[in-house]
Amino acid sequence: MRCGTRYGALLGPLLAGGDLPDLVERAAHGLGLPERGRYAVVVLGAPVPAAAVAEDPDVEVLDADGTRWCWCGSGDEGRDGAGGDVAVVLLGAAGPAGAVARLGERGAGPGGMSPVVGSLAELGAARRLAGTALLTCAPGAREVVRLDERLPAALLVSRPELSARLLAEVFGPLLALVPAERAVLVGTLEAWLECGGSVGRAAVRLRCHRNTVFNRLRRLERLTARSLSRPRELVDLVLALDVLRLSSGPA
Repeated sequence: MRCGTRYGALLGPLLAGGDLPDLVERAAHGLGLPERGRYAVVVLGAPVPAAAVAEDPDVEVLDADGTRWCWCGSGDEGRDGAGGDVAVVLLGAAGPAGAVARLGERGAGPGGMSPVVGSLAELGAARRLAGTALLTCAPGAREVVRLDERLPAALLVSRPELSARLLAEVFGPLLALVPAERAVLVGTLEAWLECGGSVGRAAVRLRCHRNTVFNRLRRLERLTARSLSRPRELVDLVLALDVLRLSSGPA
């Protein structure tokens, strides 16, 4: 394991949910970290790339904007998909968006980042939320995502039995189609959503006639018994699409 044994020893109890004052004080003193500050936790689904850590595992990585990375060792594989490493991040001027960008530049991923917390005592909660963010990454993805940008999907992965029910209830007839036919309809819905509900722009993206897009969407509406023009029914379709994206099966 390339990650710092000193960091793991001092921050590990906090990441596991401990928040006793003596644990916080010992970690802060031993690592030179402020007890209160803008912290986030990153959980990776694969080992951290060598480019993201120092050669000496007990030397922290410091970014130009002042972001400090304390890599603490491997996550608990199976609990949240984390077969990789965990980092406590003291955020710099670029904030969480800058930290996620740096992970992408260093080839890390998939991964999840927690919301910002205000103290070392909150690392346990941040660790759990970072693990939930990781679960919102689609199978095979290399992205590092922030929980704050994936809240609907995070709700879905937090209740897998309800997610499975939602998928079956909304997309049941769609899932009964042959894979190639299903993929065309799902891909058209995705393109339409990404194009802000514009049939014309979706047609350009899909390289087909706008009437083709329109007909595919109407067929999807018939199959799901939900209308894209009714906001509550559109929410059902979008959430079911997220469940499908997060599942390991083919689209």
